[in-house]
Amino acid sequence: MSNIPETGRTQRVQIRLIVIQVLVFSLLLTLGGRLWYLQIRNGDEYTAEAAGNGVQQVVQPAVRGSILDARGVPLADNETRLVVSASRTELLKMKDDGVGVLTRLADVLDMKVQDVRDKVRLCDSKTPQPCWNGSPYQPIPVTDEATTQQALQIRERAEDFPGITAEPTAVRRYAAPGKAKTAQVLGYLSPVTDDEIQQALDSPSPYLRSDQVGRSGLERTYDKELRGKAGVTRYEVDNLGRVMGEAENDPAVSGSSLVTSLDARVQAVAEYELNQAMKTVRQETDKITGRKYEADSGAVVVMESKTGRVVSMASQPDYDPNAWVGGISGKEYAKLTSKKSNYPLLNRGIQGQAPAGSIFKVVSASAAVRGGHAFNDLYECSSSYSLGNQTFANFESQGHGPITLGDALKYSCNTVFYRLGHDEWVKDGGIKPKKDAKNWFYRTARDFGLGAETGIDLPNEVKGRIPDREWKQDFWKANKDAWCKEGKKGGTYVQQIAYESCLEGNQLKAYDSINYAIGQGDVLVTPIQMASAYAAISNGGTLHEPTVGKAVISPDGKNVQEIKPKVSGKLPVNSQTIKDLDKGLRSVVEGGTAAWRFGGWPQDKIPMRAKTGTAQVYGKQTTAWFATYTDDYTIVMTISQGGTGSGAAGPAVRKIYDALYGLDAEGNQDKKRALLPKPQKALPKIQPDGSIYAPKVKPYDPNPVTPEEQPGGQEPQLPLQPGGQPGLTGSPASTGRQP
Repeated sequence: MSNIPETGRTQRVQIRLIVIQVLVFSLLLTLGGRLWYLQIRNGDEYTAEAAGNGVQQVVQPAVRGSILDARGVPLADNETRLVVSASRTELLKMKDDGVGVLTRLADVLDMKVQDVRDKVRLCDSKTPQPCWNGSPYQPIPVTDEATTQQALQIRERAEDFPGITAEPTAVRRYAAPGKAKTAQVLGYLSPVTDDEIQQALDSPSPYLRSDQVGRSGLERTYDKELRGKAGVTRYEVDNLGRVMGEAENDPAVSGSSLVTSLDARVQAVAEYELNQAMKTVRQETDKITGRKYEADSGAVVVMESKTGRVVSMASQPDYDPNAWVGGISGKEYAKLTSKKSNYPLLNRGIQGQAPAGSIFKVVSASAAVRGGHAFNDLYECSSSYSLGNQTFANFESQGHGPITLGDALKYSCNTVFYRLGHDEWVKDGGIKPKKDAKNWFYRTARDFGLGAETGIDLPNEVKGRIPDREWKQDFWKANKDAWCKEGKKGGTYVQQIAYESCLEGNQLKAYDSINYAIGQGDVLVTPIQMASAYAAISNGGTLHEPTVGKAVISPDGKNVQEIKPKVSGKLPVNSQTIKDLDKGLRSVVEGGTAAWRFGGWPQDKIPMRAKTGTAQVYGKQTTAWFATYTDDYTIVMTISQGGTGSGAAGPAVRKIYDALYGLDAEGNQDKKRALLPKPQKALPKIQPDGSIYAPKVKPYDPNPVTPEEQPGGQEPQLPLQPGGQPGLTGSPASTGRQP
């Protein structure tokens, strides 16, 4: 038991508590003082230091998916190149804004200094190409064609080239198998812009500054699937740039591959034959003007009749899409966008508009039947048709007497359709339409899919134009003020026309409907629209949304998302009328305006139907149209300022069919030589490693050597056609001219 009094023990405890309290208070005071020192007195200094610390990210671009034809042949893929890039951010930190570095770089790359500087300047409304339209914070490619020696010089002399990199990079390549460019269908890429990055912030697949995005064609439509996802590694760094640790790592995911319904071999044939047809017609003379045909542009569409899938789509003039890879030059950009070159970036298969001419008559014949006219009744095909003091002539003023609508298609008789169009206009009330006006000729055109987008999976398709009463009214409202200002009664021809348009430009006149009935006047159509319409006649009446994409296949080949054909509607006539149209179009080949282009065609084995068209265009030479189909394929070709349909486009269309079916000039078929005797249904073969089997494609040979033409006495092997198929002989071109 302790001898310390109770009061003494209590005093000691109190002293200890006081000491502890003083120590705690002193500690808190010290901590508070330190906190004040750090946050208040030296707060700005530490804030600045903290700002120097952060997260930096290293982007590994995703490998863009390939675009393949229906057999797996790459139309667009990637290749590794040495890419030299410049960082504007680093260059602008230099006293001379990087001029010295770019000068040394130009010397190493054997480029002009100004060309290098132009490559890294930013695009705006006043800056011509070349310039950079991507993010200013992204490395800007100067060239993607650096040699190994050039890359080594840049990397070994890094102190002379701050902000410059030379790295092997996967670069887009447009392979042109068999010389098939497929330019306007494939499209091209360019860097993502800051505006696009901002707009995509809420997207499930946002853009990174390193991304290249599709600007036209399939590259644009299927950009999300093809682009993949770039890999991003994030590092924690201090204000000196020293890595303090890895914060996060998202691996790159390659883009999926797009399998299309295109066939590279058929595409090569279509491109070649369209180009040759235009060259040939330029040597011929326009009988009306006495000058050579200009044949300045054209397009051809090859479509599966039963599905609406596009097998080939060619457009002239064309271009090399590789020109956009690595940044386009100013000279090349000017060429692609100039009036002189006639705008090769346009895909005239879906953007080329022109009056339809006589290929429109299948619509007018259908409209007449809907209006109560029997298909097999007799209609007068006189040499001309008069309305007041105006005379509307038949082609070359030729008459055939009373004929059926089928024969009107066969002989392409304008006057039959003039009368029918005028009669329907009168029934509808003429200038003062009835409230219950049927407008069969205009309604039927829209029911055939004209005057609207077909829905094809390519961007920037145009609608064409069906000039019905509503369009007349809208067009008048849009132009009335200008017409009224310019017009003058009794003035010049142009002033008088403007004056009349000002007063009554909203009225659908009799001559409007007469011209419209043969696809003339204000009507405008596109090749893809007419191909869809004729394919519907071929398949019994089903209209499809044309498609180019056939399937999207994941990088490992395990996930295949097929793109099924879509039905967009039905033709507005019954099955009997479709059979009558089909019979009439067959007679065009067997004895009508297209017969001279299909001599020797095996009609018993491969029934061919066709319609020729020659459309008048104000201020230009006539536009040639040729619309055809078999049970398997529909082909429509047009040549602007090319003369008559069968004369300009007929031989080329025949040769495309010859290649598809493996026919010679006499119509004999060799299926071993046929490129695609039946539409391709299966998807390409996927290998165990996820890659897709790709057969080789050889360039199209329009004039293969036959065995008897070979030197020596031995029987030689037939020359190979695209895809390893034996060669073929096309039909000889005729020198005559027919509608």
